[in-house]
Amino acid sequence: MTSTEQAHKSGAGTAHPDHLGHVIFIAAAAAMGGFLFGYDSSVINGAVEAIRDRYDVGSAALAQVIAIALIGCAVGAATAGRIADRIGRIRVMQIAAVLFTVSAVGSALPFALWDFAAWRVVGGFAIGMASVIGPAYIAEVAPPAYRGRLGSFQQAAIVIGIAISQLVNWGLLNAAGGDQRGELMGLEAWQVMLGVMVVPAVLYGLLSFAIPESPRFLISVGKRERARDILEEVEGGKIDLDARVAEIEHAMKSEHKSTFKDLLGGSFFFKPIVWVGIGLSVFQQFVGINVAFYYSSTLWQSVGVDPTDSFFYSFTTSIINIVGTVIAMIFVDRVGRKPLALIGSVGMVVGLGLEAWAFSFDLVDGKLPATQGWIALIAAHVFVLFFALSWGVVVWVFLGEMFPNRIRAAALGVAASAQWIANWAITASFPSLADWNLSATYVIYTVFAALSIPFVLKYVKETKGKALEEMG
Repeated sequence: MTSTEQAHKSGAGTAHPDHLGHVIFIAAAAAMGGFLFGYDSSVINGAVEAIRDRYDVGSAALAQVIAIALIGCAVGAATAGRIADRIGRIRVMQIAAVLFTVSAVGSALPFALWDFAAWRVVGGFAIGMASVIGPAYIAEVAPPAYRGRLGSFQQAAIVIGIAISQLVNWGLLNAAGGDQRGELMGLEAWQVMLGVMVVPAVLYGLLSFAIPESPRFLISVGKRERARDILEEVEGGKIDLDARVAEIEHAMKSEHKSTFKDLLGGSFFFKPIVWVGIGLSVFQQFVGINVAFYYSSTLWQSVGVDPTDSFFYSFTTSIINIVGTVIAMIFVDRVGRKPLALIGSVGMVVGLGLEAWAFSFDLVDGKLPATQGWIALIAAHVFVLFFALSWGVVVWVFLGEMFPNRIRAAALGVAASAQWIANWAITASFPSLADWNLSATYVIYTVFAALSIPFVLKYVKETKGKALEEMG
């Protein structure tokens, strides 16, 4: 009997949990790692100028310090899958929570720039681990009928983290008299901004003790009865639980712990499905989305927007980001992953293209001409909206679903690692590219958005409504 036939026999494809609220809580707790990523991404935006001033560094060196956390993310993402297969998904979350906490304290109390950079790497490692384990865990515990919406919690948590950090930064900045280096609780304001991340980091750790281990991991280590209990907890008692356990066991029978070696094959080093995952990750970053969150204030100020207004525009962008994410959560299981990705790509091409056009005009008295300024602002919001309702959510859902069981953890690790490397490339290169030609920089992002359309059409398969055991 095939995995697909077994999925129909057990009723997994149409499973509905008895207590949906409990399943939502489990997914939300696992997605707290995404909240920490979003918070960290945006909190540093509020501290950039203070760090530049305190340590007297130029734009290029500052960009490397900001981006170095992403190297830690890549390493954490590459290793999290193997660690999770050995010690479990929940333990990886707890390790990440500890590293988050230590990084927040260290980043808030640095004694030199290199020391600050080192703590950023530690925090990055934790983010990388959480970025892999969150989608993988949610995909493994969510009933297939709800998996897309629950999988989108990861991106929802990221965008909420971004918005909350901006609000906290704004409150702390006001408390410090509008000065990032103003005194606050015996420290400089920017240090408090970074230190506040201890709160969600500790909460993430505590929540990890309140959610169950993945049934698939439990079956892999022989804890069949415990896995059966958790399947009943998350998929409901109306399915044939014994058949469901047998279905997962059947899918795992010929498996061994996924390793990097399992991903090799095909004409170009990796198996084709791994390249598709890497491609999704790279396209998600190469459209330049994180420029909007790492450098938004700097970007708007560079084209003549008042610093106070630049903060406001950054915040409105984060609200649009949340709105788009909610739209994606509503439609990801109705419309499907692939159509949403294509709709988003078309919208991003339009938004980025208009930004590139607007930024091509010369500044007048240090500002863009009024028409071009408004078009740039509206286009930036259009771009973020279409990213959020598509690639922001869909890629995380795809990466949690698309790989066969026997390589899922390792393949997800490689794909997520590629995502962090691509993120680093964009983050580290933007200041220099913007100094060279801001319009041309946005043309580059537009080209990648356009190329994502044929990539999705040709290489990406729909995963909507399929049990994980059906992925092959």
